[in-house]
Amino acid sequence: MSKSQSDQSQKCVSCGIRIAGTNAATFACPECDHEIHRCATCRKQSNLYQCPDCGFTGP
Repeated sequence: MSKSQSDQSQKCVSCGIRIAGTNAATFACPECDHEIHRCATCRKQSNLYQCPDCGFTGP
């Protein structure tokens, strides 16, 4: 994994904040199994997210 991929994988896909050391959720995209990271705030507010690989959008 490149440094840019590593940096991207440690950010919330909804708001972009770094999630290292926070109460974040990590799960597989329902469409393509890409690993998705979301911060606690975006999860609580049900902010939309989009998978960077396949474009799937979810709440």
